[in-house]
Amino acid sequence: MAIARALVNQPGLLLADEPTGSLDADTATGILDLLDEVHSRGTTLIVVTHDERVAARAHRTVRMAEGRIVTDRATA
Repeated sequence: MAIARALVNQPGLLLADEPTGSLDADTATGILDLLDEVHSRGTTLIVVTHDERVAARAHRTVRMAEGRIVTDRATA
């Protein structure tokens, strides 16, 4: 429901903190597909996650450790 509320006004920026954290695999995939669609329509997404599968879908990953950036990579 939180994602629906966040998207209703078509924001230019969406911040998502562990958007798939407590979801089963099928629902998580659906949410990630939705976020991909939102991004393709021009919304900038910032997703915070500990899940490598979620991070693997990102166009850019910034990894942090103890409050510092340790890597910053553009992906495909």
